[in-house]
Amino acid sequence: MTKIDSCDLTFLARSEEETFELARRLGQSLKGDEVILLIGELGAGKTLMVAGLAAGLGVGDETYVCSPSFTLINIYQGRVPLYHLDLYRLSDPAEIVDLGLEDLLGSGVVAIEWAEKLPYEIRGIKVIKIFIEVIDEDQRRITISGLEPESDFIWGQDHRKT
Repeated sequence: MTKIDSCDLTFLARSEEETFELARRLGQSLKGDEVILLIGELGAGKTLMVAGLAAGLGVGDETYVCSPSFTLINIYQGRVPLYHLDLYRLSDPAEIVDLGLEDLLGSGVVAIEWAEKLPYEIRGIKVIKIFIEVIDEDQRRITISGLEPESDFIWGQDHRKT
């Protein structure tokens, strides 16, 4: 029997509400030891995805989730910490290394916008990649890569009870 290590799922979100709900459901399934790499063009909905993750993780008021473009990292407390990083303004790989990302790994969910700028591959921890493609003003094609086949996100939160 072959074990499947991870799988990819693709969704078509037809509104910001659908994008948020997809991320909320994903956030509910997270255990607190994952890195979420968000990749997509400017305005694709990366910060909206993080707001949905925050809602799913039980952050009290996900409406105050904003892009940490200037602060570089925001921390939100839910059932586990959510560390929200934005690499948009960083161009020097040394600046990214200096953020101390390694210190956060395993201590909560780490969501990284503009993750394609990471100068190295994250290893030794669960990595989920979210690719957001703009179809038009309202629609996004969202591909989530790296989910474990037994994930509560795929099967629903009650699947283990049966």
